[in-house]
Amino acid sequence: MGRVISVSNQKGGVGKTTTTVNLAAFLGAKGKKVLIIDIDPQGNAGFGVSVNAEELQTTIYEVLIGEIGIEEAIFNTEYPNLDIVPANIHLSGAQIDMMDLEGKEFKLKEAVKKIADFYDYVLIDCPPSLGLLTLNALVAADTVLIPLQCEYYALEGLSQLLRIISMVQENINKQLGIEGVVLTMYDSRTKLSQHVVTDVKEYFKDKVFETIIPRNVKLSEAPSFGQPIGVYDSGCPGSETYEKLAEEVINNG
Repeated sequence: MGRVISVSNQKGGVGKTTTTVNLAAFLGAKGKKVLIIDIDPQGNAGFGVSVNAEELQTTIYEVLIGEIGIEEAIFNTEYPNLDIVPANIHLSGAQIDMMDLEGKEFKLKEAVKKIADFYDYVLIDCPPSLGLLTLNALVAADTVLIPLQCEYYALEGLSQLLRIISMVQENINKQLGIEGVVLTMYDSRTKLSQHVVTDVKEYFKDKVFETIIPRNVKLSEAPSFGQPIGVYDSGCPGSETYEKLAEEVINNG
């Protein structure tokens, strides 16, 4: 059965989707069969792999509300070993539409169980919030990968995410672990970035990935071309570091 990793941080703009897409693409390039599940109503993960979900009626939303099976929502991408269950703006109504469903926090877990055997990794791209969608992701996951930007207030609000993770561990998903914290948007020229790295390593100890993702223009450009960074510019620092991150994740077991 594949490893299910939820990429989560309730703060926006920390590199969740960038990390999900590029980590998935490099895992695929290394011969691992990978599925991205986008549960962010912004639907950006699809754009990052050339899948436009705006008009689709077979997305994660239809899966969560029970209209279709997850198998019907899986799209093959043009990248090696990489599939996606996309999202679009319809997902923003899921919180209300799922409210009266029995076992609403288990809907994603039930769906993932049906297809996890076909993949080595399932990466769930979470929304920047701690609502029902993120709860579903944490219940479905084996581990949580937390992207954290090297900026002021990086750790602010993180205690809330950790509290939710702890609550899920205690009450719903006792096996849920921390895959690791990946530091993003690192600028070696600033003392602030260096301080954040030190603080985060003190706080999370050995749960911090050695690989640190730099602030890199190419990483920002790649999604507008519908390409993971390894395809868009394989020689840039962003590409090299995400490939190293993929190796670390594989070595995590």
